[in-house]
Formats: sequence, structure tokens, C-alpha cells
Amino acid sequence: MTITDLFNTTIHTPDADVYAAAKRAWDSVAHPLDGLGILEEDICRIAAAQRNVMPDISKKALIIFCADNGVVSEGVSQCGSEVTYKVAELMGQRKSSVGMMTSAYPIDIFTVDTGIDSDEIIDGVKNCKVRRGSGNIIKEAAMSEEECLQAIECGIVMVKELSQKRYGIIATGEMGIGNTTTSTAMLCALTGLEPEKVTGRGAGLTDEGLQKKIAVIRRALAFHGFDPESPSLTKDYAFRALCCLGGLDIAALTGAFIGGALYHIPLVIDGLISAVAALCAECIAPGCREYMLASHNGKEHGCAAILDRLKLRPVIDAQLALGEGSGAVMLLPVLDMAYDLYRAGTAFENTDIESYKRFEE
Repeated sequence: MTITDLFNTTIHTPDADVYAAAKRAWDSVAHPLDGLGILEEDICRIAAAQRNVMPDISKKALIIFCADNGVVSEGVSQCGSEVTYKVAELMGQRKSSVGMMTSAYPIDIFTVDTGIDSDEIIDGVKNCKVRRGSGNIIKEAAMSEEECLQAIECGIVMVKELSQKRYGIIATGEMGIGNTTTSTAMLCALTGLEPEKVTGRGAGLTDEGLQKKIAVIRRALAFHGFDPESPSLTKDYAFRALCCLGGLDIAALTGAFIGGALYHIPLVIDGLISAVAALCAECIAPGCREYMLASHNGKEHGCAAILDRLKLRPVIDAQLALGEGSGAVMLLPVLDMAYDLYRAGTAFENTDIESYKRFEE
């Protein structure tokens, strides 16, 4: 993939006629109009994305992209980069947090190494390593343009492969010590929000540690010439922010969101890191957001700000900050229940209940 290829990506909008038909199908079910709120909207958007009034979300996947971040050397995390490898090992065995959470749920988990700082091949983890960790963003770019494009292509290809295997919905996740720093730096570059307002404690920092993290993000923005007062959402600007400030996990997630739009598969955003990637994907390939679902409003302060910009409404608000795609997969059984009502709910015409009427709002 070249940068020209990436910038020339064409995203086709979901089928508006299917969306309208799905809304009518909801209204025919014997229940209060819009009784399931955001979930009804999400089912309609899934239908439009798949171009099928009765979409198939029975086969589900979670993709977790793992990578290390050079900025960890600045003391922005409670633990060291070696933890990324250790957690990835558990993911390969489906023994990490999200693996245990979904042990009784029908979802296939695909863990992908795009930049773990190790030469070891991890059992159960797909090796798509671009390099061993990203650069320290206060001293150098996180990755070169070529490396960023390679990681983006990895994400697109992963979604393409799952599309060919008939997966109907994909949750997104990540693992990489230090990636709340890289993602927050990207958030600030793309939105103009001040680091003091959107920087969180990640996996846990003291007050002193939080102030150090904020200072590091400020230094990174200044070092790479990103002016918080004049952000841009152009393709060039977003790609440069990703190369300079992001991580190989964020780049691969960006590719996955673009892939979802290309192959007409809805992708579920997890927390801050995948939300930043989703925003980046929308900047680089406008229209991607139509294929995204928001799972939750994460504990990290910037999460809500990104979802607002993407005009997406999360279903869950539970102060989640676990990562690994854990919030994204929590949405799936809730969607299953909503879809069961949509697909097989008793129709007004089969009852003696008069159907509700829509009025102009």
C-alpha cells in the first residue's frame, strides 16, 4: 500500500433504503416505538452496513492489536513494556481478561502482534510485526510513513480475511503499555483539546505521575509541531499525527476501521485507544464512521469527546478502562437480545393491540 492508495480509498455509504426498511420493521414489532433506544438504531445501522434488512451477526470476532511504545521510557506508565508481551501470551491462550470474560460466549478472538518489543513468536498470536516497538514520541516519530502504512494495511487485511470467513460483526481491542499516552497525544493533535483536560491515569498513576504524563504529551505535540489551537482533520494531517504520535496498535486499528467500511462489516469501538483510531480512520477515509458502533463511554476523559465528534452514541456508561476490547465485546450480547426482538418479536398485526403511530418530532 502507498500513501496515494490510502488517500484514494473510496468508502461507499451504507444502504439508505435498507436502513429505512429496518426502521419500519422495528415499528411493526409490538412494543413502544424506539423502546430499545440506541440499540434499535444500531440494529438499523448494522442492517444498512450489511445491505440486508435481516443482517447476520451470529458469527462474531474480536481483533486485538498488540504493540509496545517507546514513550514508556519517560515514566508515563506504572509498569514496563515487558507487560505487553506477558499479556499477549495470555491472550494467545485466551486466558487474559477478555478471554476469561468471553469464555462462555460465542466469539472468536484474533490477537495480532504489530509491534511487541520482542523477537519471540507467541503461540496463538498472529505475527504481523512491523518493528519492535514505536519510537519515543518526545524525541522522534513513532514510526516512519512506510511502517505506518504497513500497520494500516495489516488492519485492513485482517478485516478482509474475516469478511471472507463470513464474520458479521467485529469488536476491536488493543494491548500496549503506554498507549493511553500515545492515543491522548493523537487526540489532542486531532481535536485541539488541552492535555490537562483529557489525559487520564491509564492503568494507574499518582498525581505526580499524571502531571509527568501531561508534560510528556505537551512535549511531544510541541516537538512534532502540532498546534493545539489549530487542529486539522485533513487526510495529510491525520496521517502525520498517526506517524508522529501514534503507535503500531493504533495504526493497525485505523486500518481495521477502514477495512470495516470497505468490506461492509460493522466494527465496534472499545475505549479511548480504539476510539482515537476510529477518528483517525474517519479523517483519512471519510465515511468510515457509518460502519462503526460505539460500545461504551470509557473512563478516560477523551473518549466521550471523540464519540461526540464521530456522532456516535455509546450504549454502556460504566467507567470501563480495562482495554483488550472488553467493553466492545460487552455490547455484543446486548445487541443479540435486541436483534432477537427485531427478528422474531410479535408483530402488531398478530395481536389485538393497535400499532403505535409516529408523529413529527
